Parts: sequence; structure tokens; C-alpha cells
Amino acid sequence: MPPYRSDVNLSKEDLRLKLSHAASTFGRVLQRTALVSKSASISLIEALPEGDNIRYSSVVIEYIVPRQKAWAFRWWHTRLIRSAERSEGFARADRHRPLRCKDDALKWYWVVHFDQPDHLNQWLASKQREDILQQGRDIFESYRFKSFTTGLEGWFSQGSWSESDSLGPPAWKQILSVVLALYPVIMIQDRLFSYFDILEDWSMASALLVNLIITSTILSFIVMPFIVRLLGFWLQPAHQEISVRSQVVGTTATLLAMGAMVIIFNLLG
Repeated sequence: MPPYRSDVNLSKEDLRLKLSHAASTFGRVLQRTALVSKSASISLIEALPEGDNIRYSSVVIEYIVPRQKAWAFRWWHTRLIRSAERSEGFARADRHRPLRCKDDALKWYWVVHFDQPDHLNQWLASKQREDILQQGRDIFESYRFKSFTTGLEGWFSQGSWSESDSLGPPAWKQILSVVLALYPVIMIQDRLFSYFDILEDWSMASALLVNLIITSTILSFIVMPFIVRLLGFWLQPAHQEISVRSQVVGTTATLLAMGAMVIIFNLLG
């Protein structure tokens, strides 16, 4: 074979190796970074060390903004997210397209992620964030946010214009509070249904479904809001210290109430 063909083949081989190496390098880069999407959501992503087993802690924030103040809100919220980016443990922030409300307002949703609950709490409780938040009071009508750890936090979240700096009360308090509210609802509902022969002719599957719908409705809209207001001094965010007296009073009252209900329902037969 002529010499010049050997040279050509060698050049092609070198080029193939170089392209393979470049593709491999580019693949490793993609594993550590993410591109900012211009479609449904915008993500500000910070590369994390490879091999780290990190459990993220996230908060979902909802803002209700008058449509005419949309651009002012965007500018203001950019400052808020930049304060989060400068905080320890920040991972990313996702913005989703706003929902249009009937009253000429927009609902904006942001999800902010940190590498652990402590770092998220530090940012939520920071003075810099509070200062920026106060400056935005004239831009948005109201806001609220939720963080999730046990799945029960929805019952313990505050309303508009208020927030909890942590991820809700400690899990054991949430469990006790839900049991305190759920136990009497189930017992009273069962006795009433039995006394008035409600759903007696229904199949077990159908009757159970109706029972759960009624129980969940009463629990979510009536009983749990009452329990949260009643024990508000005790159901404080997990990171906030409360006095020993409040801890003892809240825990003792909850346990005594449960015990009293057991005695009463047993006496009623």
C-alpha cells in the first residue's frame, strides 16, 4: 500500500482518539452540572461533589402577586434567591410558571433546595432574608410556604403572611397531635353510625371509603385546626427552643387527654 495512505489512516486514527477523549470529558462535565432550562421552569444549580450521599431539604413557596406588579416581583425575587445562593448548603432553586387567578393575580411557585435541614433553617431565619422579605411586602399580596419531613406538616402550617422557620414541630409532637385529634373523631363517628344504622347495608369496602372521606374532612377542616391553635405554645418549630414548663405542660396535657378519652369511651361501652 502506498506510504501516503498509511499517513492518512494514522491521521484518522489520531482524530478518532481525540474525539473520543473529548466526548468522555464532556460527559463527565454534564454529570456535575446542569443547563438552565428556558421552558416550564428555571433552575439555578450548583454542582455537588461526586460520591456524597446528601439528603436534600426543600421548601415550597407560594406568592400571590398582582399581574401589574409581575416584573417588580421578578426583580425583587431575584435578590431573594441570590441571598439563598450565598448561604451555606444552597443546592438549587426552581421557578415554575405562574398560575393566572380569576381576580387578575398570579400565583408564583418556587422550590428552594438545601443540602440539609439545618442550612435551610439558617437561611429561613437569617436577617438578610427577613430584610428582603419586608421590602417585598408592597409587591406581593400574600405568601406562604411549606417544608416536608414527616408528611404531616400540612396540618401545622401557618396561613398567609406567616411562616414557620423550621420544618414544622418535631415528628413525635406531630404524631401525638394527630392521634389526639383522630381518636375521638373515629370513636364518635363509629358510635353514631352504629346507633343510627348508617351504612349498615353497604359493603365493607364502600362503607369504609365513605367513613374515611368523612373522617378526613372533619379532621382537616375542624379538629386539627382546633388542636393546633390549642397547643400552639407546644407545637413550635423543631429548631426553636421552648421552655421546659411548656414542654411538660403540652406533653402531659396531650397524654392525659388521650387517657381520659379512653376511660370515657370504655365507660360508655
